[in-house]
Order: sequence, then structure tokens, then C-alpha cells
Amino acid sequence: MSVYMVTWNLNKERSNYAQARTAFIEHLKRYQNVKDPGLDSVRWISTNSTADQVCADLRAKLDANDRIFVTQVTTDTHQGWLEKAVWDWINARL
Repeated sequence: MSVYMVTWNLNKERSNYAQARTAFIEHLKRYQNVKDPGLDSVRWISTNSTADQVCADLRAKLDANDRIFVTQVTTDTHQGWLEKAVWDWINARL
């Protein structure tokens, strides 16, 4: 399995922003995932899918003016300041 970092931005001007955000996060739950409480629109997911497949799947819940970025996390190529539990989750899957 691979670990991917997914980050997104939904257009807050849309009339159904809260509903769209909830639907997107529910869709993310199809994957094993973890969230750091300090990063609201970032998740790390674990899947056998490729980055292209994950992005296409998640884009189904986005509008044309929303944004998403999916990147694979690999051993010894990442660094940051996250809660220990998030680091443990990521590193256990690499």
C-alpha cells in the first residue's frame, strides 16, 4: 500500500459549502486516513490506488473551481511538524 497526502480547497462562496465539505470528507473515509488537528484540509491516506486514481475519485466530489493536490509520501522524503500519532500512522505504512 502507498501513503498519499491529500490537500484541498473548496470554494467557500458556494451556497452549500458546509454540505459539500461534509460530503468530501465522508468520501475520504473510503480510504484508511488520518488527520492532524492543526491542518484542517489535509489528510494522509493509505491505498493500493495510484495518485491519479485517488485524485480522480476525490474530484468527483468537487466543483470546477475547487482545488485538490495528491502526492505520494515515500520513506526518507518527508519532514514536518505533526502530532506524534499522525507520524506513527504514516511511518507504520511506509
